[in-house]
Amino acid sequence: MSGQPQTQSQTVSQNDKIFSRDFLYIWIANFFIFLGFQMTIPTIPLFVKDLGGSDQMVGIIVGIFTFSALLIRPYAGHALESKGRGFVYLIGIAIFVLSVGAFAFTASILFLIIIRIIQGVGWGFSTTAGGTIATDLIPPNRRGEGMGYFGLSGNIALSFGPSLGLTLAVLISYQQLFLLCALGGVLAFLFAMRIRYKKVDPAHQTRVARFDVLEKSALQPSILLFFITFAFGGIATFLPLHAIERGVEGIQLYFFIFAVFIMISRLFSGRLYDRKGHKLIFLPAVSLILISMLLLAWLPNTTILLTAAALFGLGFGAVQPALQAWAVNRAPADRKGMANATFFSCFDLGVGIGAILFGQIAAILNYTSIYLTAAASIVISILIYVFTVLGKSSDNVKVG
Repeated sequence: MSGQPQTQSQTVSQNDKIFSRDFLYIWIANFFIFLGFQMTIPTIPLFVKDLGGSDQMVGIIVGIFTFSALLIRPYAGHALESKGRGFVYLIGIAIFVLSVGAFAFTASILFLIIIRIIQGVGWGFSTTAGGTIATDLIPPNRRGEGMGYFGLSGNIALSFGPSLGLTLAVLISYQQLFLLCALGGVLAFLFAMRIRYKKVDPAHQTRVARFDVLEKSALQPSILLFFITFAFGGIATFLPLHAIERGVEGIQLYFFIFAVFIMISRLFSGRLYDRKGHKLIFLPAVSLILISMLLLAWLPNTTILLTAAALFGLGFGAVQPALQAWAVNRAPADRKGMANATFFSCFDLGVGIGAILFGQIAAILNYTSIYLTAAASIVISILIYVFTVLGKSSDNVKVG
């Protein structure tokens, strides 16, 4: 009589398991591709300057990458359902590896722009697929927690990737640096080959709607993310230059502290989302990001720089996986890929528009104005949330 309940209990426990074999593989693959990517984030602006580019050109080269990823994501979302997770993921990583490796042989701004466009295609495929694969592997009732753990793979790469890139840029040539970044993608590809992917439903292998480029159910959290990552564009692109101008040391530590506090935040914020929903997370998290932007606009010394890093890490580490889980949970079962595509499209759009606009602001005004503008963007996200979401209990979803 006792055998059947025990079997049911074991089945439930197994179904609720996050850290499966394939989840670990996608976690490690995501870590290595993010490591290669994060090493380029603070070094690409320096490389552009070394090639004789201006602040405006730095913004354009950063922005064109994100717009390239943005344009490819809708196709990636459809391809995930029609051609399969593995096909999209492996193709994306391969394109990413080849493009980053090509940086090593770039000697002109024009060629760099072309390669950045190609890199954006690879990034759009690989990150849309990676998030969707993780979604497949995480139990729906633990999706907030699971996406938080999955996000840690990128955050750990972020904790030392930018610092490692900046350090290596001093010690070795840009050619050697970019080849090492490409190696991270090669390692990601090797682990990605070992994942057992969700099989394609034959019903989804048919036609794709001509104008089907967004998942409408994911728009609300994705729009909120846009205004948050708009601010992120200013940090990723211009903070090293801003710190140099202010004579503030510790920019390598900034990225490390930022990533450490993201990891701390994700240890509890995912579970909090699964139990209480986004309403308990969004406003406190974005308020921390707002304070961080104001501190960066002020930036008198290293202490304030690192305090801003900690606050931004806590805030972003809580709000990003909550918004992603919210976006995916609301989507139909056969639209999870498109939900992730919509989510990351708004992520890219925010970073891209932010980087390009901030390049113009830096040229016309100064670096301080970048972070005041970023703070205004965070305020807009708060206002949108308060007036369109807060008080609507039907939107406070926790499980898919």
